[in-house]
Amino acid sequence: AKAIAAGLAIGIAAFGGSLGQGRAAAAALEGIARNPNASDKLFVPMILGLALIESLVIYALIVCFTVLS
Repeated sequence: AKAIAAGLAIGIAAFGGSLGQGRAAAAALEGIARNPNASDKLFVPMILGLALIESLVIYALIVCFTVLS
C-alpha cells in the first residue's frame, strides 16, 4: 500500500508541476510576444518561478522516499 501511495503521490506531483511550468512559460512568452521590450523584466522572474515549481516536485519525491523507508 505504501508503494502504491508513493507512486501515486509522485505522479500527481509531477503532473501538477508540469502543468504549472507550462502555464508559467506560456504566460511569460505571451507577455514577451505582446511587448518585446519587457523580455528582460519577465525572464528572471519566470526562471525563478520555474525553479520553485520544480523544487516542490523534488520535495514530493523526497517525501515519497521517506514514506517508503
